[in-house]
Amino acid sequence: MRFKHIFLILAVVVFVKTSAQTTASKQVTTFTIEALQLDTIKTIWVYLPKDYQNSEKNYPVIYMHDAQNLFDANTSYVGEWKVDEYMDTLTDNESIIIGIEHGNEKRIDELTIYKHKEYGGGKGAAYITFIKNTLKPHIDITYRTLPEAKHTTIFGSSLGGLMSFYATIKYPETFGKAGVFSPSFWINTEIYSFVESIEVSETSKFYFLAGTAESEDMVADQERMVALLKEKGVKENQIENHIIKGGIHSETFWSAHFANAYEWLYKPE
Repeated sequence: MRFKHIFLILAVVVFVKTSAQTTASKQVTTFTIEALQLDTIKTIWVYLPKDYQNSEKNYPVIYMHDAQNLFDANTSYVGEWKVDEYMDTLTDNESIIIGIEHGNEKRIDELTIYKHKEYGGGKGAAYITFIKNTLKPHIDITYRTLPEAKHTTIFGSSLGGLMSFYATIKYPETFGKAGVFSPSFWINTEIYSFVESIEVSETSKFYFLAGTAESEDMVADQERMVALLKEKGVKENQIENHIIKGGIHSETFWSAHFANAYEWLYKPE
């Protein structure tokens, strides 16, 4: 099956929590928050470091999309990223993880910047504004965070990769780092013109990942964006670009590479 067809299936699936036993770490909790920008209520998943309650430290924060797929196999589409299992292994260089549930049938609306002539969407700017102006202030007040951009990452795959990249380019004063896995640049090709028109922060960091078995144009699209960033003056140490032979568009693929991305984005300076 072609990647774009798979993308459409993933985009319209409605995830329903069942009574099956959760696979999420005990460090994971949820809460709801009003998203006025999207006229909805969002469920937010929070992973706190294992030593959070017994320390007085402040922590970096990673905002991640598609929270249903991050921590719990019971709520995932075809497997979880196991972000919590990896984070539980850390004894230093820890972070708070904030997972934002996608809007089920509204996922395409929320996770695209521009309206696509066939698939619609285009409310991504409002979605990022919700994170920046509503969710992040709430997180920074509620938890012991390091709120500065250099300690704030936004991370996702597919449409979430597209939106993470956009947010870091658009708001470098808020999001200093981006995890960009299998970005769906194809659905919003206007993103290339946007990058051409804007100055890219010299402090932003981008971790790109794509698999050769994802689609006909996934690797080419990512390589085009990386080349454009370098033409804009982004330095080599700001970009990590990985093309994985045989990598497919799946939670298993992204899960297998989350640790490497995390370690690069948060390696001690």
